[in-house]
Amino acid sequence: MNLLPKSSKEFGSVDYWEKFFQQRGKKAFEWYGTYLELCGVLHKYIKPREKVLVIGCGNSELSEQLYDVGYQDIVNIDISEVVIKQMKERNASRRPQMSFLKMDMTQMEFPDASFQVVLDKGTLDAVLTDEEEKTLQQVDRMLAEVGRVLQVGGRYLCISLAQAHILKKAVGHFSREGWMVRVHQVANSQDQVLEAEPRFSLPVFAFIMTKFRPVPGSALQIFELCAQEQGKPVRLESAEQLAEAVRERQQYAWLCSQLYRKAGLGSVSLDLCNGDTGEPRYTLHVVDSPAVKPSRDSHFAIFIIPQGRETEWLFGMEEGRKQLAASAGFRRLITVALHRGQLYEGMDSIQAELSARVMELAPAGMPARQQVPFLSVGGDIGVRTVQHQDCSPLSGDYVIEDVQGDDKRYFRRLIFLSNRNVVQSEARLLKDVSHRAQKKRKKDKKKQRPADIPEDLPAAAGQCIDKSYLCCEHHKAMIAGLALLRNPELLLETPLALLVVGLGGGSLPLFVHDHFPKSCIDAVEIDPSMLKVATQWFGFSQSDRMKVHIADGLDYITSLAGEEVRPHYDVIMFDVDSKDPTLGMSCPPPAFVDQPFLQKVKSILTPEGVFILNLVCRDLGLKDSVLAGLKAVFPLLYVRRIEGEVNEILFCQLHPEQTLATPELLEMAQALEQTLRRPGRGWDDTYVLSDMLKTVKIV
Repeated sequence: MNLLPKSSKEFGSVDYWEKFFQQRGKKAFEWYGTYLELCGVLHKYIKPREKVLVIGCGNSELSEQLYDVGYQDIVNIDISEVVIKQMKERNASRRPQMSFLKMDMTQMEFPDASFQVVLDKGTLDAVLTDEEEKTLQQVDRMLAEVGRVLQVGGRYLCISLAQAHILKKAVGHFSREGWMVRVHQVANSQDQVLEAEPRFSLPVFAFIMTKFRPVPGSALQIFELCAQEQGKPVRLESAEQLAEAVRERQQYAWLCSQLYRKAGLGSVSLDLCNGDTGEPRYTLHVVDSPAVKPSRDSHFAIFIIPQGRETEWLFGMEEGRKQLAASAGFRRLITVALHRGQLYEGMDSIQAELSARVMELAPAGMPARQQVPFLSVGGDIGVRTVQHQDCSPLSGDYVIEDVQGDDKRYFRRLIFLSNRNVVQSEARLLKDVSHRAQKKRKKDKKKQRPADIPEDLPAAAGQCIDKSYLCCEHHKAMIAGLALLRNPELLLETPLALLVVGLGGGSLPLFVHDHFPKSCIDAVEIDPSMLKVATQWFGFSQSDRMKVHIADGLDYITSLAGEEVRPHYDVIMFDVDSKDPTLGMSCPPPAFVDQPFLQKVKSILTPEGVFILNLVCRDLGLKDSVLAGLKAVFPLLYVRRIEGEVNEILFCQLHPEQTLATPELLEMAQALEQTLRRPGRGWDDTYVLSDMLKTVKIV
């Protein structure tokens, strides 16, 4: 039976609705949900003793069910004589106080201020089918009549899909009249989320337009959004902000419907925000594993990433998350990252907070009422303590935070909030600090409150930083590159001149300074705030062998290259990031690898020296161009890819005859390592230099 119109314009036709209800008969037709699905929002905004007008009632059971739970002062109108006759016959004996009238809602016969509530379930959507002049005039008459028959303080409660043109018209009309405008999203039940075929890709909303007494000369406009039935309304500044907030929820609902209908949509991520502040609280990544064999218990799981570990390859990179999902053995795994600046009481509270929302992302075929497992590492949510937060004029907002690693040791990190999933600098805290933090955490667990790093933890540099340990894999590889200088066993006994561009937390130049006693280091940093950060939080300090120059690295090297008596460095290291996120290369900025500038770098490097560069480039074409440009200036070029990361470390030298085969490189690295492992050197035994050079390739 064809019950749908050939054109949406027919929704506004009397003849269409007469034929519709004749064909449908007495079977109820429910636009946008049944009473059980809508009762939460209806009971919130309608009081049982209020006089209610239902416009465009059709043969919906909504009025009948409201009547049966105590809302008995209800008048229903519809333009179709057929449906009014049906509804009168159906309710004459069972609901004698409820009336049904054939009436045009654009020309109602009621006196002014007759009702406290006008209820509209899908009628505005049915009438406002387009934005043609004739349609808009009809809707203006309808809304004007709604305003006329409502008392001051009364409410127009309209159930709608809130399509853009409908929201614009309704909000615009009533805000101009000085009414309070609230849009309330109707929450889905668990059964709706998992039903075999969701009826709408768009969520259902309720418009609650409250009539205020006109105030001459007042331009006050009130716009509110309520995201859940029990949620607190959020005040918005304009109709445009309200429309944008509704659109975001519609896009989320569309995404949920797509994820329900098919797996393998590619990389899907979204933020769930704090309803009170609007700040991101959780970041979700949806990972599908089609190869997992279907079973009752393999459909769906949630993985909570411990705080501070979201930057690790397994959790922070798409390939890592795929590996995690495959090893977990679920067809769909959702990883959840917890945001800094948000308070989390523990795994149980996170599970309670997320359970309803993540079920909206469940795959098709998920058995109803099935318990969804929440997974994590070690069963807890990890530890993150923000020690300091500030804003640099050059680098923007940043935080210094201490986090617990998988070995229960604590690490200090510098994070730029413009790229919050990238660790800019990292240092390990001393064992006694980690031990005290662990003891306090166990004590706090017994008290059932979030663990934190001890209050007496020394924040000042030099007191808690383990300077013998390099956290960053690319820093370890850069240090291993010193083996290319030949005679590495002499590096501790002969002068070694280094230029390091990019200070960050200072870990790289500090490590060289402490382990190579004859080294003299010039570090160049464009951002004076970073020198303060390195000194105060990462144990960095200048000395007669290590000086920091606050300057642009490009200008500093250009100036050195232009001097009559140029300084010459045995090692030049670039570990400098780009501030432009739109580029395909985030480290270094493109100007640092321009050939004219590379010639200046070459001019201040000793003939036997090595130029070491940290390259982070996702654009393969751009990377090939960078490598070609480097090789044109430095004929000998080695590349060392950092496993699980985008970073590649480039070792550049001037003379091809210096080329070392892999066995020779490893031998040189082992010789340097043996020298550094001598008693009293403070060398970390977990750091094996030769491992850093095993996968080096010659370009």
